[in-house]
Amino acid sequence: MTTQTSSKPLTGRIAVVTGASSGIGAASAEHLAALGARVAVLARRAERLDDLVARIGKSGGEALAIVADVTDAAAVRTAADRVAAELGDADLLFNNAGIMLPAPVEERATDQWQRQIDLNITGLMNVIGAFTPQLVKAAGERGVADLINTSSIAAQNIFPTFAVYSGTKAYVTHLSRHLRAELGAKKVRVSAIEPGIVGTELQSHVTDEGALEWLAGSKETTEWLTPQDVARTVGFIATLPPRVNLQQVTLMPTGQPA
Repeated sequence: MTTQTSSKPLTGRIAVVTGASSGIGAASAEHLAALGARVAVLARRAERLDDLVARIGKSGGEALAIVADVTDAAAVRTAADRVAAELGDADLLFNNAGIMLPAPVEERATDQWQRQIDLNITGLMNVIGAFTPQLVKAAGERGVADLINTSSIAAQNIFPTFAVYSGTKAYVTHLSRHLRAELGAKKVRVSAIEPGIVGTELQSHVTDEGALEWLAGSKETTEWLTPQDVARTVGFIATLPPRVNLQQVTLMPTGQPA
């Protein structure tokens, strides 16, 4: 195993990032690789992943692209097997894939409800189910592993028309607390990151006019977080001493009031 250095504190660690084809996932994969981790990047868009792996390689890092839809449990298990075979057992999982589709509940946009539940909850659980055995095994051998889940400030605060999305993120935060209690004794740290508004592709999926107007107004009055802001937070969590577990990190734009 390569010796860790102050500039590459994650040397020797094996990271998995879901939702890695853009936004927070892509930025986090690049940052973790820059910190010395070997990174497996999972998403559905092969071309995006290939570009990401090329960027990481050009910067001196190492990454493995795995095309997988996290809502497909069998595909995620296959991805986990490939990570173990090609890189070794993952000891850092950034469970980041998600989607945001706000709309008034009276519109009964049931297909959008289901997409959010399928990706933000079922997809999250598929990834946790596939990779937790690796995290536990790696933590036993190396002394620490990290499971970091992307939640949202919507898990805590009230955003009208965001009820289903907010509900899925409340699930992520509360689940993370329970998993921390369950896995902490096995040296697996569990953290939930709750960002405020981050400028990513997430907003481009929104179709509800009221939500689009609210987002546009927010962008005019507030400097949004960048994916790199969240990526640095992921890196900070993972580089803390093994005795330290940041259970929940709320990361807000300075100008966003709630």
